[in-house]
Amino acid sequence: MLAAARMAFASCARLLPSSPSTLTSVRARAGAAVSFLAPPPPLPAAARSSRNLALFCSSSPPPQTEAAVAPLAPVEEAKPAAPSGEEKAEPTVEELAGLLDIRVGRVVKAWRHPEADTLYVEEVDVGEAEPRTICSGLVNFLPIEELQESSVIVLANLKPRNMRGIKSNGMLMAASDASHENVELLTPPDGSVSGERVWFGSEEEKDSQSDPASPNQVQKKKIWESVQPHLKTTDNCIAVLGEHPMRTSAGPVFCKSLQGARVS
Repeated sequence: MLAAARMAFASCARLLPSSPSTLTSVRARAGAAVSFLAPPPPLPAAARSSRNLALFCSSSPPPQTEAAVAPLAPVEEAKPAAPSGEEKAEPTVEELAGLLDIRVGRVVKAWRHPEADTLYVEEVDVGEAEPRTICSGLVNFLPIEELQESSVIVLANLKPRNMRGIKSNGMLMAASDASHENVELLTPPDGSVSGERVWFGSEEEKDSQSDPASPNQVQKKKIWESVQPHLKTTDNCIAVLGEHPMRTSAGPVFCKSLQGARVS
């Protein structure tokens, strides 16, 4: 350490005026204005060494740290989310109607509900292994004799409902006037087969029917509630969805006499 200090001192000393001859030259160039000044007494060697070492220490640049400062990582700009494609369009009423499982049925047996004065209970053949049990609020509109052995139209993919202790597994479809004082069952044309699925449109559109939705989907997506307001009867008592007639393979579905009636 002492050797390094000596070398530093020697380096700085070469840069500093340390002899009286240098001062004498400066005074000579300055002329008479400074001739009355006496040359300062020379500093002792120890003092000069201390002064030069102080000058070296004060003018040396600060030491650099050995560790390199790591550059900051560039900040990536947030990229916009990639488009997920066009949103799927809402299904049309016709497409929703195609998800309903509407079938031709035949009432095998009917009786009054023992716990509900306005309900009939029917066993209906809809082409399955066993007849379905269905409860219908038709007591005030239809004598039971007309219901027995009649051909009907059944909405078959509704969730079962408990109606006064009897589980109803479907709904008989009917037409009613605006006041709901007159109600008539929808009737398939002669020659219709129990269990055949009903569709809306032309005869050629039978083969383009979509698969029916499950009862859970019908309830969750409110498919029946979306379709029902568009069902009615024409002046010829034909059941239609908008302008599309309700059909079986034997022809259009109809009611007995109600024109412009709502269907439910």
